[in-house]
Amino acid sequence: MDSKAIEVAKTYFIQTFGCQQNENDSEILAGHLEQIGYLPCESPEEADVVLLNTCSIRENADDRFFGHLGRLKPLKQKKPHMFIGVGGCILMQPQNQEKILSSFPYVDLIFGTADLGRFPDLFFKAADQRRTHLGVGPAEGVFSDLPMVRKKAHRALVSIMYGCNNFCTYCIVPYTRGRERSRPKADILREVERAAENGYKEVMLLGQNVNAYGKDMDYRDGDFASLLAEASEIPGLFVVRFMTSHPKDVSDRLIKVIGEKEKVEPHFHLPLQSGSDRVLREMNRRYTSAEYLKIVEKLRKVRPEIALTTDIIVGFPGETEDDFQKTLELVEKARFDAAFTFIYSAREGTPAAERDDQIEREIINDRYRRLTDLQYALSLESNERQIGKTVDVLITGRSETNAEVMSGRTADNRLVHIPLPELSQSPDNAEEYYTNRVVSAEIVAAGSFALEGRLITL
Repeated sequence: MDSKAIEVAKTYFIQTFGCQQNENDSEILAGHLEQIGYLPCESPEEADVVLLNTCSIRENADDRFFGHLGRLKPLKQKKPHMFIGVGGCILMQPQNQEKILSSFPYVDLIFGTADLGRFPDLFFKAADQRRTHLGVGPAEGVFSDLPMVRKKAHRALVSIMYGCNNFCTYCIVPYTRGRERSRPKADILREVERAAENGYKEVMLLGQNVNAYGKDMDYRDGDFASLLAEASEIPGLFVVRFMTSHPKDVSDRLIKVIGEKEKVEPHFHLPLQSGSDRVLREMNRRYTSAEYLKIVEKLRKVRPEIALTTDIIVGFPGETEDDFQKTLELVEKARFDAAFTFIYSAREGTPAAERDDQIEREIINDRYRRLTDLQYALSLESNERQIGKTVDVLITGRSETNAEVMSGRTADNRLVHIPLPELSQSPDNAEEYYTNRVVSAEIVAAGSFALEGRLITL
């Protein structure tokens, strides 16, 4: 690509796949691009710079990424000056780097999860080359004080650590994100303070395992419980959220903070993955079903109104019907308010993918249906208990499907839709007016996935 073409290019488009950590990474990429003079646009067709920021947690994420990348080829042919960069978790795997180099030669830059700090240098270096620039560095180091363009008007994503040391046998994250590295507490709190000063009502503290915060630094900056407590004291915030937690690292100190600090969300996302102790051992999860339920009991004791959500994998290699029944039994006991349920996806390079006892898809699909039927019923029951309550709701934006409805989240992370008929006759800035406001609403109806509220006060 001719670097002179880059000089006149003024628009960028970033497509993000995956989790909140990827979203936060994309906010940093956007910050870099705007700092050197680029403006956002709404589609790849309009863009001079297109970045795809990838996720590798599941096989369909790979498929989606390569599908999107293939659709960029005709755009590149029409606009030879277009810059295409691909980065994120998928590109930390050598086989995917090789696939890009051999099959997608119109890509200008390949970069990794740890390359955010040096992205501008990689960008300009790639712009001066006439072949794909491979700029993937090792997954190490932490990022602070990088430029950032936050994509949500109500929520500031704040990464507190990077990487993971757990090596669950089904998971690719330790290989794509590297080992655990914690950011200095002062840097994190400064970022939270800036977000609050800029009007954000919600902050979400991010890490592959936030409970392990500080362990790699011998806790010289304290642990996650102390960080969470200090963040919750920063003025101006409606709620401090966090994700994701690993059950083996949930300390009594953390549970105490959740019980004592009002602005810490009364919601805990605690991935279970399986209710079978045998499967948990083979997943290398390092807790038992009894230990998991003990954490649930402690959380509900210190914060009775707490909403509990989880992740569950169906069809892990070797899972028997008895193992699956134990998962159903634990779900019944824990009575999760919501759950993210996943069909096991083999990831190349993980121990579980090498096993010869993979489960037949027909069996997996049947188990998945039974699990979701149970959880949807529990979620509906949980949400129906909210009917008649008056709750505070942080408005997150206008509904994408109904122009007369605003959507938001309660402190315990329940989705609430609030019909406001006047919105359809309101000026174009109506969504901006309501978004990031905390309103009071009476819950009047409930479904498995959302509540309906009646606005009481702004």
